[in-house]
Amino acid sequence: MKDYKVESLIYYTKLTLDSEHIAKKSKEEIQEKLDEYSKNGYQLTSTTSTNFGFAVYIYLFFGKEI
Repeated sequence: MKDYKVESLIYYTKLTLDSEHIAKKSKEEIQEKLDEYSKNGYQLTSTTSTNFGFAVYIYLFFGKEI
């Protein structure tokens, strides 16, 4: 049997000349989530993302055997 968890992260676009500001900001937070879940025995099983208006939604799916 597997236990699954979903983590959602939201990032908002802003007026800047740095076209990669969301990638730079999200990278650190995503790594923290990966570290947090792996310490508890979870593995990243899937990811997806979508945008709506000025927001980017990133979903991380984790699973582990129980």
